Amino acid sequence: MNYRHAFHAGNFADVFKHVLLTRMLVYLTRKDAALRYIDTHAGIGRYDLAGDESCRTGEWRDGVGRIDPQHMPSDVRELMQPYLDIVGLNEGEVLSHYPGSPLIAQKLLRRQDRIICCELHPQDHALLDQAVGRDRRVKVIEIDGYTGLNAFVPPPERRGLVLIDPPFEERDEFDRVARTLQQAHAKWSGGTYVVWYPIKDRGAERFAERIVAAGIARVLCLELSVADPFAEGPLSGTGLLVINPPYVLEEEARVLLPWLTGKLSRDTGAGWRVERLTDF
Repeated sequence: MNYRHAFHAGNFADVFKHVLLTRMLVYLTRKDAALRYIDTHAGIGRYDLAGDESCRTGEWRDGVGRIDPQHMPSDVRELMQPYLDIVGLNEGEVLSHYPGSPLIAQKLLRRQDRIICCELHPQDHALLDQAVGRDRRVKVIEIDGYTGLNAFVPPPERRGLVLIDPPFEERDEFDRVARTLQQAHAKWSGGTYVVWYPIKDRGAERFAERIVAAGIARVLCLELSVADPFAEGPLSGTGLLVINPPYVLEEEARVLLPWLTGKLSRDTGAGWRVERLTDF
C-alpha cells in the first residue's frame, strides 16, 4: 500500500512495457469482435512529470525523455506511432504528463470494448476514476487486483488481455502472481495474459520456470536491461511474460527491443531478449 508509481512513471521500464502493450492492443482490435481489457494494478492513470514525485527521482528523463521521434528508423517509427500519439511525443508537443496503462487502453480500445481497472489504494482509486472520466466502457473498482482477476474471468466477450503489473514490494509477489495466473488461466485459457516483472535476481527466472512447469502453453518472454540487472544499484532490468501473445508480437519485439535498448542503455551491460519458453 506504500508504493507510488508516480516516482517511476515514464522510466525505461514503463517505456518498454507500454510500447509493447500498445502493439498487443493494436493487434487485438483488428478483429471487429468486442474484447475485454483487465488491469489488475491500475494506478492513478495519469502522472504529472513536473510533480514532486517525478522531480525527486527524475527517472522519466532516462526513459521517455530519451525517446526522440525525429531520429527513428522507419520500421521502428511505424511500430512506435500509436505509443507516440498517446504519450504526446510527436513533433512540437511538450511532454508534461505520462499516461498509465489504463489511459493507454482507453485510447486504443473501441466503442464495443470494455475495460476493468482494479486499484486497491483508496486515494489512487479516486484519482484513476477522475482520470478516465465519464467513459461507460470503463469500470474502476476498488479491489485487490488478484482477487479481481479471478472474479472477472472469463469475460463475456471471451476475447481480451489481462495486464498484471504489481509493485513487487512484497517478498512473495512472484508466488502470488503465479498462483493467481494459474487459477485465471484454468478458467479462461484463451485470453492474453501479460505479466510485468523487475529483474533484480533469479526470482524472475524461477517464476517463468514455474509457469512453464504448470503446463501453460504459448509463453513468450520479452526482456530489456539498460545495465547489468544483477549489479547493485537502481532497477536496470525489466521483462514481460506473455501467455497467448498476438501472432505478430515476437517479430515486432525483435524490431523494437534492439532500438529501445540502444536509446535507453546506461552502460555496456544493457541487452534484450525475445524467447519462446514453450512450443507454439
